Amino acid sequence: MNTTITNLFAGAAMAALLVTAGLAGPVAPTNPAQFRASHLRSYPYGPHANQQAGLGKVLTTKDGGQIFGFDIDQNGDDGVLASAVVGGTAVSVETFDQDTGKITSSFATKNGAKNSYGVDGIAAGDVALVTHYVTPKGSIYAKRVYATMDPVTADAFTGAWTSPVKDIEVEELAENQSTTTSVLFAIELQKQDDPILVVTNIAANTVSKTIKLNPNLFALGNGPQLGQYIAANEAFIAESPDYGAVGGDPPINFTFDLATGKSRQFNGYNNGPFHAGDVNGAAVDPNTGIAATDTELNAQVELYDMNAQKGITFVQLPCTSNTAQLNSGSGIAVDPVNKLFLVTETYNACGSGSALIVYDEAGNLIETITGFNFGIGEPAPALNPSKRMGWAFSGPGGVSQLQQFFY
Repeated sequence: MNTTITNLFAGAAMAALLVTAGLAGPVAPTNPAQFRASHLRSYPYGPHANQQAGLGKVLTTKDGGQIFGFDIDQNGDDGVLASAVVGGTAVSVETFDQDTGKITSSFATKNGAKNSYGVDGIAAGDVALVTHYVTPKGSIYAKRVYATMDPVTADAFTGAWTSPVKDIEVEELAENQSTTTSVLFAIELQKQDDPILVVTNIAANTVSKTIKLNPNLFALGNGPQLGQYIAANEAFIAESPDYGAVGGDPPINFTFDLATGKSRQFNGYNNGPFHAGDVNGAAVDPNTGIAATDTELNAQVELYDMNAQKGITFVQLPCTSNTAQLNSGSGIAVDPVNKLFLVTETYNACGSGSALIVYDEAGNLIETITGFNFGIGEPAPALNPSKRMGWAFSGPGGVSQLQQFFY
C-alpha cells in the first residue's frame, strides 16, 4: 500500500474554479440531518464488540515533521512512517504502536539537507519498503535508494531492495500483506517518466517480472490507481485515459497477468453531465476480484467485477449530486475480511469536516464516520481488518499527524 503523500493539493485550483462557477459544492437531495441520524451508528456487521465506530487516538510525529508515507501491519500491532520538517533539516523514520498511537522508535535522523525518506508501504511478513532520497552535494536532484525493514519491529533498516530498472520512482505499492508477490507501479526518471509494473518479492530482493506500460495511457496525469487481485495473480489499474477531461472519455479498468504481462481492459461508468473525470481512488478485494473506484466530476463510487470484466453498480456519495466535484471521494481502502470499501471524502457533503464512507461489495451504504481533517487528494487509510481499526493521514493538527479510527 502506498500512502506516500505527494498530491494532496492537486486539483485545488480546478475545484475552486468549479465552486465559483456553481458547478460543484454540497447538494443535498434529501435531509442531511436525517441522513446523519440514520447512518452515524453501528450496523449488524459493524465494529467489533469492544469498540464503537468513530475516531480514536491521534499520533504526532516525534520531530514534528510532515508525514511522507505510512502503513500498518495487518497481522500485528506496529506501524511505520517517514517524517520531514519541510524547509528544515530534521528527518526521521519512525515506528509506532497502532493500538496506542505512541511512537516506539525514531531513526535515520541525520543530515536532513542530504537525506529524506518516504514510506512506500508494508508487504507480507511485516517487511516495509522505504525510499531513501539522497541529494548529492551541489545538486538539487535526489537519487533514490530503496531500503527495507524486515521486520518493521526491528526499528532499523535491515536490507535493501534493488530495482530491475535504473533510476525509478516508486509511485504505488499495491495493497498485499498476504503473499510474498508484491506489485509496484513506478516511473523511469531517465526515460521521460515511462511507467512500469514491477513484480517482486521485497523481502528476498528478487524480481520475477517487469511489465512496460503504454506511456500514453498510464502517464501520471491520467491518475493510475493500483490494486492487486491476488486470487487471479493479477494487478488492477483504474484510470482516466484523457487526464480527467470534462465531458471526456469513460475511465478504463485494466488487469495485468503478473506471470505473462498480458492485459485485459473494459470501460467504466461515465455518468453525469460532465462525465466521470479523474479516478481519484481505487481498491480491489484480493480474493473476490470486486473493485471499487471513485470519480471526481460526479462524486460517485463505482463497483466492478474484475472476473466478468463488467460493472456491478454505481452509487452517489451521500448528500451529493452528480455535479458535486468538491465533495467527490479520494483514496479507497479495502477490508477483504469483512468485505468492505472505505472511501475518503475531504469535504463532507452531509456536514462539516471530512468523512469516511463505508460500503459493502454490493454498493450498500454501511456507515459514515465523521470528524476527520483530510487533505485534498487524501490517500487511502491503512487498515487492520482483524481489529476493525485503521489510521488515516492528517489529524486535527494537520500533516504531522495520523488519526486512528474504528469502523
